[in-house]
Amino acid sequence: MRSGRVEGRRSVPEVPNRDLRDPRALRAFAHPVRLRLMEELLTTGPATASELAERVGESAANCSWHLRQLARYGFVEEAGGGAGRQRPWRLVVQTHSWGSGDETPELAVAADAASEMLLEREVAALRTWRAVRRVAPPEWRAGAFVAQSQAYLTADELAAIHREVEALLLRYLPRLSDPESRPPGAHLVRLVAWGAPAQPFPTDPQPTSDPQRAERQS
Repeated sequence: MRSGRVEGRRSVPEVPNRDLRDPRALRAFAHPVRLRLMEELLTTGPATASELAERVGESAANCSWHLRQLARYGFVEEAGGGAGRQRPWRLVVQTHSWGSGDETPELAVAADAASEMLLEREVAALRTWRAVRRVAPPEWRAGAFVAQSQAYLTADELAAIHREVEALLLRYLPRLSDPESRPPGAHLVRLVAWGAPAQPFPTDPQPTSDPQRAERQS
């Protein structure tokens, strides 16, 4: 998907970014049924709760309730027309950021849970693709990739790579909300990237409260 979710800063002005600082919004966002509903709205465009229920295997009443919760926190909105479960909903296309490091304890817990759920979903989606890739058209088998590497970097260099990769990921984001901008043959593709230290950081030795013991150890 998804709705253009990216943790970190954004640099593309065409798509608004929303910094999620409300734990309630993050908890509303990081729910498996709601993520599935948002994916469906992204893939197929506006739809009613009844239509979505058939696609995700949930009841119309349950989908309607989840859609209202998503709308309450600004992730979806009414598309106009219809009433009740027959009113269509559409995705609010925007990037989302969280995990800035200065969260309250409650926000940190919600942010970690959201990140973990998204990571699990993306890994599951990659495994699904790999299971069916051999029956996909040859050009898509050739284009799809998994790249892995390791490098010794400074924190500033890692941050620079983050900005470069993020700009690449967001380059085509406006196409999510503008079908007219999609070239012929375009297909929805999941793009995921991360860069994280490969080893734990060394910790400073714990100071001793026994000077004589410290002398003996030295």
